[in-house]
Amino acid sequence: MLKAAVIGCGAMGRNHLRVLSELEGVELVAAADGDAARLDGLAKRFDVQTFTSHHELFQGVRPNFVVVAVPTLAHFQVVQDAMNHGIHTLVEKPIAASVEEAESLAALARQTGMLLAVGHIEHFNPAITELKRRLEAGELGRIFQAHIRRLGPFPARVRDVGVVLDLATHDIDVLRYLISGAVQRVYAETEQNIHTAHEDMVNALLRFANGVVASLDINWLTPTKVRTLTLTGERGMFLVDYLIPLKGSIYLATQNENPFGSLVAVYVFAED
Repeated sequence: MLKAAVIGCGAMGRNHLRVLSELEGVELVAAADGDAARLDGLAKRFDVQTFTSHHELFQGVRPNFVVVAVPTLAHFQVVQDAMNHGIHTLVEKPIAASVEEAESLAALARQTGMLLAVGHIEHFNPAITELKRRLEAGELGRIFQAHIRRLGPFPARVRDVGVVLDLATHDIDVLRYLISGAVQRVYAETEQNIHTAHEDMVNALLRFANGVVASLDINWLTPTKVRTLTLTGERGMFLVDYLIPLKGSIYLATQNENPFGSLVAVYVFAED
């Protein structure tokens, strides 16, 4: 039985608490947050010890791993402290507020032997996993182009970073996973329209070393959420819609039955 704790109990932290409390083989033992009133409700709901700082948590309990869901600017210090205490760590994306901090945490993980993972949840989306399998099977042939749209309204909870670190990290991670290549060149334009401190729109063009060109259209300005990924190649096109919530079919040239239950992804192929 793995003992788990959550540090940072805002919107994402509460979601991690719920999931961990339901996982087999995991015992949720503690939560830490600077808001004592918030902790009172969580202690009753999840039957865990609560602490007002991660330092107190490390002194009071000994979890096997922690989930860090504090604001991005605090990621570096909290993750560093956890690994220095010999605790494996899952940190919400982005891993840190700067490249230098991220590289320092990666080096510390290697030095201490601690597992350090980042919450790039789209990487493990069953639709993306299935898409990767099909790409490796050669169903699309050589990939020419990728197009990402991740649009939606401004989330009031995000104040310390902009859309590049909060949203584009998902899509860059997914693209690198699917395309299996390094980014060679980047051109991007950002705008700050309604966010008080950071960019809320980015349009980026990425060229991968293997020749694939990817365009990213990401913002916090669109009233309705859009979450799509399109891959175009020599045998046709894949279209993944992350937001289709109901049970249905995956539309292929072969009209296969949906293997994902309640998760629906849409793939469109050109006929040979």
